[in-house]
Amino acid sequence: MTLLALGINHRTATVEVREQVAFAPAELDAALGELRGLPEVKEAAVLSTCNRTELYCVTESAGEAAVLEWLGRFHGLPVEDLTRCAYHYLDNEAARHLMRVAVGLDSMVLGEPQILGQLKDAYQASRLGKGLGKELECLFQHTFAVAKQVRTETGIGRNPVSVAYAAVSLASRIFDDFGRARALLIGAGETIELVARHLKEAGVSQLTVANRTRERGEQVAAPLGGQAITLDAIPEALAEADIVISSTSAPLPILGKGMVERALKKRRHRPIFMVDIAVPRDIEPEVGQLADIFLYTVDDLQEVIAENRRHRQVAADQAESLIEHGVGAWQHDRRIRSGGELIHDYRSRGEAHRDHSLEQAMTRLARGEDPEAVVRRLAHQLTNRLLHGPTVALREAASAERHDLLEAASALLLEATPDTTTR
Repeated sequence: MTLLALGINHRTATVEVREQVAFAPAELDAALGELRGLPEVKEAAVLSTCNRTELYCVTESAGEAAVLEWLGRFHGLPVEDLTRCAYHYLDNEAARHLMRVAVGLDSMVLGEPQILGQLKDAYQASRLGKGLGKELECLFQHTFAVAKQVRTETGIGRNPVSVAYAAVSLASRIFDDFGRARALLIGAGETIELVARHLKEAGVSQLTVANRTRERGEQVAAPLGGQAITLDAIPEALAEADIVISSTSAPLPILGKGMVERALKKRRHRPIFMVDIAVPRDIEPEVGQLADIFLYTVDDLQEVIAENRRHRQVAADQAESLIEHGVGAWQHDRRIRSGGELIHDYRSRGEAHRDHSLEQAMTRLARGEDPEAVVRRLAHQLTNRLLHGPTVALREAASAERHDLLEAASALLLEATPDTTTR
């Protein structure tokens, strides 16, 4: 079996492609079931965020082609289009990639902490969907242990910086005085919570959180002195907002060009700064064509993120070293598990021979045959059954001049077997 990591991310695909390949929460269970149902796939987990969609699978050899074809089929995309922006890693490289993802080394913002929580969610979803087996279970547990060690022993997690921070940092370059700015945040997930805290720390005192359920919006807004509204109240709130930052899991845009145009008229064309962090996008791209709108997507945050990378590079180098140790530990554990399975299978075969020979001996004893003759026959029969397979294999190896197999057989069958003749 081969460990496979296959996907696309912010480095290999544009936001337009990423939003087409993203898995909505409502379709994740069905997707996992289909992926796990492929003949080539034995185990599977799906990680889908705004910056990446990745599939972690245990497959038969060369199973990446089948997985890529399925990904295109599920999302209705030509496999040729995906091939141009997809990457895949096998075995050790797949394990290394997952660990780098978990500690934020493969993120747009180096060391960002959110990805680890998203990865744990993907692990739980796969576990509930029966997508995990021994291989992926072991890999994820090793990965979480490495991520914890990196966060503890390096500075990569200090002063956490995320896409949310980058969005607020970009806004600070446009607004001289955050104290006068009014912010409208759409969504109430972890990203928006981070945005709200960063805005509050930057001096924004008027925060409005719009969410599908008002109760969840209040959980984000109330601790920061803000207010919560439902999504249908956005048009009125938009007319009052100087800053709009959106991050939801909605499958269709929430802000359209017409809605924003009407808000601008009420504002007498005072400009609005907007950042759309969501994938798929919450704000129609056409909104960016309006004269008084400054619209940015996650791909526009690269400059802020590049600055963050410079500050965290030393910690990243330390993290890479810890990951190498983590991959080595995972490899060692994998080899032991592989040997354990072989030992189990070999012992099961020997025990089956024993039980069969013993059953025949007990039958002969029950018929009144001579006990000594029965025991001698049992020993002879059991020896022949245990040695027949290895003997045939040794003859074939000698005939094919497989000296490597003969040397291994000598070490396993002779040197590792106690000599009972001297006892």
